[in-house]
Amino acid sequence: MAARLSVARAARQLASSAPRRPTPFPQFSRPSTKIASLPSQQRLFSVSRPALEKQYTEDHEWIELSPDGKTCTLGISAYAARALGDVVYIELPTTGLEVSAGDAIGAVESVKSASDILTPIGGKVSEVNVSLEEKPGDINRDPEGEAWIARLEVNGEGVVGKTMGKEEYEKFTEDA
Repeated sequence: MAARLSVARAARQLASSAPRRPTPFPQFSRPSTKIASLPSQQRLFSVSRPALEKQYTEDHEWIELSPDGKTCTLGISAYAARALGDVVYIELPTTGLEVSAGDAIGAVESVKSASDILTPIGGKVSEVNVSLEEKPGDINRDPEGEAWIARLEVNGEGVVGKTMGKEEYEKFTEDA
């Protein structure tokens, strides 16, 4: 055991006293006072764009852009679905309808009240969730999932009004 320790100690001493060869990679050399003077080099990797997250409006709609940014899905938030109560009827937009940001594209009626569905982004309605016509109550079961209302081809107009991420929207609805 003692022999092994003395061999290891001798190897460390030899390594520390041996002349060092210059390395072709100065950024990987041992720390020294020259580190601060190393020229800044270009990064060899790229950072990808953060995942697109669902955005919410102050009118309690949500919008989710596709990764390519050319289409989006629109629906009402879970908070809006709870506030409306049992949904009994939904008026969906027609496919091919050109809309501007802020336009009403449909309506949701419940036993308590009715509310317009506003689009926070302009575009052309490319698809509607026709299953909601037969089962409008699905809005209450899964308003931010399978019960989406419409899909739009975005026209590049941009989002009108303030949009919020999920955490900010939850704080907004707590204050309401």
